[in-house]
Amino acid sequence: MKILIATDKPFAKVAVDGIRQEIEAAGFELALLEKYTEKQQLLDAVVDADAIIIRSDLIDAEVLAAAKQLKIVVRAGAGYDNVDLEAATKAGVCVMNTPGQNSNAVAELVFGLLVYAVRNFYNGTSGTELMGKKLGIHAYGNVGRNVARIAKGFGMEIYAYDAFCPDSVMEQDAVKPVKSAEELYSTCDIISLHIPATAETKKSINAALLGRLPKGAVLVNTARKEVIDEAQILEFMVSRPDFKYVTDIVPGNDAEMTEKVAGRYFTTPKKMGAQTSEANINAGIAAAKQIVDFIKNGNAKFKVN
Repeated sequence: MKILIATDKPFAKVAVDGIRQEIEAAGFELALLEKYTEKQQLLDAVVDADAIIIRSDLIDAEVLAAAKQLKIVVRAGAGYDNVDLEAATKAGVCVMNTPGQNSNAVAELVFGLLVYAVRNFYNGTSGTELMGKKLGIHAYGNVGRNVARIAKGFGMEIYAYDAFCPDSVMEQDAVKPVKSAEELYSTCDIISLHIPATAETKKSINAALLGRLPKGAVLVNTARKEVIDEAQILEFMVSRPDFKYVTDIVPGNDAEMTEKVAGRYFTTPKKMGAQTSEANINAGIAAAKQIVDFIKNGNAKFKVN
């Protein structure tokens, strides 16, 4: 069995070493494709792979067609919209993610961005504090729960909306559940986004929803680019000079945002949520373990297609 790590943004060496240990202990072969610059390199590498571990790499119908022996793809991380699930299903390929492995890293970044925002991007002027502010967590999954845990330390009042999470789960964490996204945005001073990019959520963060936010509100997006209606958020920010937006996902209209709403908008140069040594190692090794368990025991616990 040949297991391929295909990462244009490589894992840390310690993560690769951990993955190798898991794969070779199971009697499988490990192959590496790192920092590749052409899609053809990926197409060539997958030809004889039985399993693939990826990060943000694109696994589309063309890649799946080239991978004749492929049985499983594991995305080392929570999101998996970079994999064509329909094509994978048609090809008989199992797709998994590694939920929870990056959650603390993303949650800590939320507060790094938040403190930066409420202190006016450290421009020397008087900002505000997080203590006593109402935090709205939009989607209460693994990351959302870690955000709630950290928010308690800041002394925030915590609310959450998640159509698929029972109220009792939130209440056990001393989080106040609300019944709709509209209620969450009308109630909270700060919103932290953790929704996946689906047909229902794409461009769902729009001017109508943001318009419910109180004066001085902050939106933090460490989720997905696609959930933001980028044209509308710019229009909204122009009309609401009290509103701030911070993210680790560069918008398509970044230059225009920087020009028109300077001082209230910040993006990291690339997606930073999972960019910690700990998350890198955790997600990579979890992916390796899931592949071994799937191939040897048929365990498809984290299958997403």
